[in-house]
Parts: sequence; C-alpha cells; structure tokens
Amino acid sequence: MNTSPKILNQKLELIQWLSTIEDSSIIKKIMDLRKKESKDWWNSIADKEKESIEIGLKEAESGKLTSHSKARKLYEKWL
Repeated sequence: MNTSPKILNQKLELIQWLSTIEDSSIIKKIMDLRKKESKDWWNSIADKEKESIEIGLKEAESGKLTSHSKARKLYEKWL
C-alpha cells in the first residue's frame, strides 16, 4: 500500500490530536466510528451469496445482461 505524504501527515495530526483528548464521550464516538468502518457487508454474507454475486459480475463484464424492461416482465408478479 502506497500512502501519499499528505495522508501520512493527516494521520500524524490525528494521532497528536487524539493524544490530547480528555472527553470520554468524544473517544467513545471515535471508537464507535472505528467499529462501524470495520463492518463490511461482504464479510457478513454467505459463501453461496458471494459466489452468486461474482458470477453475476463476470456475466455483466462479458456482456451477458438482461434489459430492465425484460427483467420487469419476468419478475412482474413479485414487484
């Protein structure tokens, strides 16, 4: 991972700022944000779902697509 000098400087500024915080509510909010950022929906779905998504992406990349109107007709009773 090649991080730009600007990003590295911003990280250092944040570290310095964090070390001065005394307000526990701010620290809690930062910790909550950290937890929220680490939750990737991809990690919470089943392997079968991942496989299905990957197949769909490959089909789309190769041009195997169905038009929106055709899909609406096909799945009309569920929409």
